[in-house]
Amino acid sequence: MSPTPRAMNPRTPNARARKARWGIPVAAGSALALVGGVLLWSPAEEAGASPAAGPRAGFTAVAAGDIAEQCTASSSSCKHPKTAALVKQINPSFVMTMGDNQYDDARLKDFKNYYDKSWGAFKSKTRPVPGNHETYDPAGSLAGYKSYFGSIAYPRGKSYYSFDQGSWHFIALDSNSFDDDEQIDWLKADLAANSKKCVAAYWHHPLFSSGGHGNDPVSRPVWKLLYANKAELVLNGHDHHYERFAPQNPDGRADANGIVEILGGMGGANPYDIEEVQPNSQKRITKSFGVVKLNFTDTGFSWNLVATDGSTKDTSPSYSCR
Repeated sequence: MSPTPRAMNPRTPNARARKARWGIPVAAGSALALVGGVLLWSPAEEAGASPAAGPRAGFTAVAAGDIAEQCTASSSSCKHPKTAALVKQINPSFVMTMGDNQYDDARLKDFKNYYDKSWGAFKSKTRPVPGNHETYDPAGSLAGYKSYFGSIAYPRGKSYYSFDQGSWHFIALDSNSFDDDEQIDWLKADLAANSKKCVAAYWHHPLFSSGGHGNDPVSRPVWKLLYANKAELVLNGHDHHYERFAPQNPDGRADANGIVEILGGMGGANPYDIEEVQPNSQKRITKSFGVVKLNFTDTGFSWNLVATDGSTKDTSPSYSCR
């Protein structure tokens, strides 16, 4: 059943909204504790807060797109088994894939022969979205993708869905059909019905990218909806590199209360070059494979880019939800 629509909240300024949302990198200035098996995290700017405020429970997720080339671990040059090994080591609460899960035509037999041999180990806790390569299947657009993931990718019979964890609402979208009024109407209703404090969304085609595909305007209407509803975070793939952007609005203007975008297309496919650095792009890494390890709390988020050699290639600032 579709959520009951309600009026969307206007982006009215207030004392909280005007406050800058980022701080120092987590690795450098956060307090961490393990209590009862739950990771508790206090950002640097609040580490000295009164004990009465209490710690805030957190959880970890992993994200990557553009994953399984037609190769297996028997080939030393095959990268997706190596990024899968990172996921196993991190052991996140769930996994988000940002499309192009299987190359080149995403047929069911290819999913079984390649993706399933590596990232398939986490299938039960994977929350995928399709990319353009999933539409190339000779059996029909998304046929292999739907057959492989089943209700995991189609929990409500559609290729887009949402789910909650802690104080977070996650929205998984199919950017192959952003011109579909039904998906857009569903997104409006889903955002209107959301009661969670923090919102993240993910899909394949990025609105902002410094890579070969560049900025894709197909995503701008979705960005506008997310921005109007005070979403915090967008994750994309498509360009085969890593990139993070400072908070910005749907028109690409810096905005301290805008949306943070992460481009994480380094899950295993051949890397792309950086071609034209976009405004608000803070960090770009290519020719390096890995996963984005996301650290979520009740009131914010941060992340690390972990490479297949085990090194941390990037550490983000910490951000607060609005």
